[in-house]
Amino acid sequence: MIEFLQAYPPYIQALFATLFTWGVTALGAASVFLTQQISRRMLDTMLGFAGGVMIAASFWSLLAPAIEMGEGGLLPAWFPAVTGFLLGGIFLRGIDFVLPHLHPNMSQPEGIKTDWQKSILLVMAITLHNIPEGLAIGVAFGAAAHDASPTTLAGAVALAIGIGLQNFPEGIAVAVPLRRSGMSRLKSFWYGQLSGVVEPIAGMIGAAVVLVARPILPYALSFAAGAMIFVVVEEVIPESQGNGNTDRATLGAMVGFAVMMFLDVALG
Repeated sequence: MIEFLQAYPPYIQALFATLFTWGVTALGAASVFLTQQISRRMLDTMLGFAGGVMIAASFWSLLAPAIEMGEGGLLPAWFPAVTGFLLGGIFLRGIDFVLPHLHPNMSQPEGIKTDWQKSILLVMAITLHNIPEGLAIGVAFGAAAHDASPTTLAGAVALAIGIGLQNFPEGIAVAVPLRRSGMSRLKSFWYGQLSGVVEPIAGMIGAAVVLVARPILPYALSFAAGAMIFVVVEEVIPESQGNGNTDRATLGAMVGFAVMMFLDVALG
């Protein structure tokens, strides 16, 4: 796989990687075609796994390289990482405040008031939170193209694999509630996979930006990490813990963290 990707520029590498993560989202959404639906207990466990993957990816694949790149510069090594991390969270909060959306575990939509259907609001919530995932992949592949960057192509691939794994329960989290509300299987699947379409777009943008503007690379890496942590704390963990399956969700998070740590260390 690494040899195949090396033949293409970073933004095409990011496109391939995010098409993979989008495809895994669609695979999760396809669970609505099963005769026996996935239980809430299993879904909470998988959501915990997704949260663990995202937390580990935020540090091992994004923050740690950002801190390493900041060493030896004019500013303290922690400054780009802390600044970018906080800006990533602020950016997601700003979009969260403006864009109409409905979290699966809530009854009232957030953002600007609108008369959009519940299905659209649910899709918008997951789509909003897929932006930092696509951005993180794009920034990682863009960073791998810089000789001075500690991020490697194998590390970027590991990040894409990890995010792809955690996209599976996200596809389920959109499609299954829509199916339970009475929507047809085909429409539930369509909306579920549609939530991942933003990742290839964000991925190519992230790769292109860091290729053009090398000095912002540590800020971009930590920005993506901050945005991902915002998603985990605001959305993934509360949803996995809100149905009485806290132990399973917590164990899922620990396994997800361990899997992502293994992928990054072993492949990166």
